[in-house]
Amino acid sequence: MKTFVILSDSHGRNKKAFQKLLPLFGENDYIVHLGDGSADMRETFSSYPEKTYICRGNCDLSYGEEEFIIEAEGVSLLCCHGHKWGVKSGISRLAAHAKELGCEVALYGHTHRASVESSDGVLCVNPGALGDYAAPSYCYLVVHKGKVTPTIVPL
Repeated sequence: MKTFVILSDSHGRNKKAFQKLLPLFGENDYIVHLGDGSADMRETFSSYPEKTYICRGNCDLSYGEEEFIIEAEGVSLLCCHGHKWGVKSGISRLAAHAKELGCEVALYGHTHRASVESSDGVLCVNPGALGDYAAPSYCYLVVHKGKVTPTIVPL
């Protein structure tokens, strides 16, 4: 079993919500930030470099990767911010891209709205925004024996 804490769109805001998550970082196998506030993760990356993965969002200047794939328990997870795939207009382009890359799951941000839905056989998960735009949230995701269970957690 592998566990993930997935964050997005912190935008350098709401340090209180971010502080609440710090104890979880040590307990989980993966820490993923999906962009827009990637610099917020520098300290976390310094503490947990082997399990911290950071995307660069459309508001990030240079910190993080454009996209990457994590393999866990036989499941391929595409991680990206989502802006390149027009996720504010729907997830079909993102799902098609993930499928093209052989991924069963697409993790994305950008919309500031938490969402768990499937498109063309791809599970698309948005943890919502950690910033102070609306009710902050993150996603706790478990991958066990090929099964993926995402849970959106309000803060």
